Formats: sequence, structure tokens, C-alpha cells
Amino acid sequence: MKNILVTGACGQIGSELVEKLREKYGNENVVAAGHKKPPAEKMQNAGPFEYIDVVHKEEIANIVKRYDIDTIYHMAAILSAVGEQKPQLAFNVNLIGLYNVLEVGREYKLERIMVPSSIAAFGPDTPKDNTPNETILRPTTMYGVTKVAGELLGNYYFYKYGVDVRGVRFPGIISSETLPGGGTTDYAVAIYYEAIKNKRYTCFVREDTVLPMMYMPDSIKALMDLSEADVTRLKHHCDFNVNAMSFSAGELAASIKKYIPEFTCEYKPDYRQEIADSWPRSLDDSAARDEWGWKPEYDLPTMTKDMLEKLSKKLR
Repeated sequence: MKNILVTGACGQIGSELVEKLREKYGNENVVAAGHKKPPAEKMQNAGPFEYIDVVHKEEIANIVKRYDIDTIYHMAAILSAVGEQKPQLAFNVNLIGLYNVLEVGREYKLERIMVPSSIAAFGPDTPKDNTPNETILRPTTMYGVTKVAGELLGNYYFYKYGVDVRGVRFPGIISSETLPGGGTTDYAVAIYYEAIKNKRYTCFVREDTVLPMMYMPDSIKALMDLSEADVTRLKHHCDFNVNAMSFSAGELAASIKKYIPEFTCEYKPDYRQEIADSWPRSLDDSAARDEWGWKPEYDLPTMTKDMLEKLSKKLR
């Protein structure tokens, strides 16, 4: 990898991914690209930044040509909760945008394309516990539909055209740096902010809702480790389960209460509860562990400690 383009660079994962990629490959070798949201000053000052609408293929191609891009981390997406409110937008951004990236990859013979999938690819018919890598993919959200189609498209381009497309199925992502962007697991980030600021939080899923989660440092690690894996070891390509921890909303609140005893949480489920109920509670990620050595570094106690320390400094 010499020159990297990150789409969706102003999003929750993209913003931190850009920073880590620049640390490893050099500031000028990583082009951050957003749509409308202006980048943080730190991102814009550290290296090149461009605006791209991934629905327009020529905009992607122009950046690839201008910067001699050989690798794309395609992070631009409409997430689950927003996707249910705007399904047509989710279809266009998530599927047409991905198709455009893959076509650019094919035409310009890119070295690698990283495309994250999600547990949203699963559905109510999928086994809930220790969900296998190979299982029923019958999601009930537009976001999930686009992720299943994205996995299939990526695999198609790998076998049909030799484009090295890779991806992981992310669980819920928790970050201390960037606010959530319209996903069903946003409560697992917002709860930390509200605990520090107001000592209380109203959660939009039930107390007993269990979902797989991952701390942002592990999410970045998963993407970068997979991108650097020896392709000859990979039996899968765009659909790796990656697991880190699973906990209920109540267990999350209890982990915070150990540090902030006065913190209280009430539960008022909304439309996002139905989405959460369609997703797994835990994942079998043995394929990722066997094929490229995946291993997370954080669990719930270590994540909560780190989140509260970082957010306390940030919000001060």
C-alpha cells in the first residue's frame, strides 16, 4: 500500500481510521474524503482532504487518478436507524456507492479495497448465540440488505475480476472520539456521554437487550490487520465475523455505575428495539482468528475504564 483513499472519513470509524493509517503510512499518503460534513481541523491539517459523493463514480475515479491511489477503505455508508427512515438514500449510498468503488477498483487495477460489513447482515432467522460465519442472511432492514448485497458483490469482484476486496462484519462500535451517526447501537456510546454530563440516561432499547460490541481501537485493528493479511491464507474475503464482547444494556449501565455511583439509567424502547431484536447476541469469529490471527484487546471493564477517562478529559 502506497496511497490510500478513505471514503466516509468524517464518520465514526473513518475519522479514527484516517489518523491510524496516517501514523503508519505517512500523512501525505492517506487521502481523507467526506461528503458534506466538514472535517475536523486536525484531519484537514495533517494531510489531503477531498469531498466525494460516492454515488457519482467519476468523483471517485478523479481522486484515484489525481493521487495515484492503490488502496481504498470504503467507509461511506448510511447506518441502520437512519437507513430505516430513508431507505432509498441508504440503497443509493450503500449499494450504488459500493458498486462505483468496485468498478473503479476493477478499471484502475487497485491493489486492495476494504469494505466493512455488519451484524445487520443477519436477521431474525439467524441463530442468535455464537452466530456462525456461514449462516442464514435474511435481514429486515435496508441497511442489512445492502450489507448482504455488498458482501456478495465484493466476493464476486474478487473471483470474477481479481479485485482484492476484503471486509469484516462489525458489531456495534463504541468510540470516545466521534459521536454516533444514526446506528441502532448508538445508545452504547451516548450512555457514556450522558453519564459524565448529566449522571442519567434514557436508553432506547430494553435493559435485557444483548448485542455484540467492539471498542473502536479493536475495530481499527481488525480492518488494518485484515488488509495486511496474506491473501493465500484467506478462505473468506468480505464476510468475516469479528467478535470482541457481548453485554446487555443493563450490564453496560452497571459497568459505568462502578465509576459513577450516582448514575441512573431508564429504558424506553423505540423503533430501534425491533432492529436490535433481529440481530445476534454473540458471534463465532473462529474464521477470522484462524485465517488472519484476529484477536481483540478490550472487554467491557477495560473499555468502560478507558472511555470514561478519555471522555472526562474531552468534556472538561
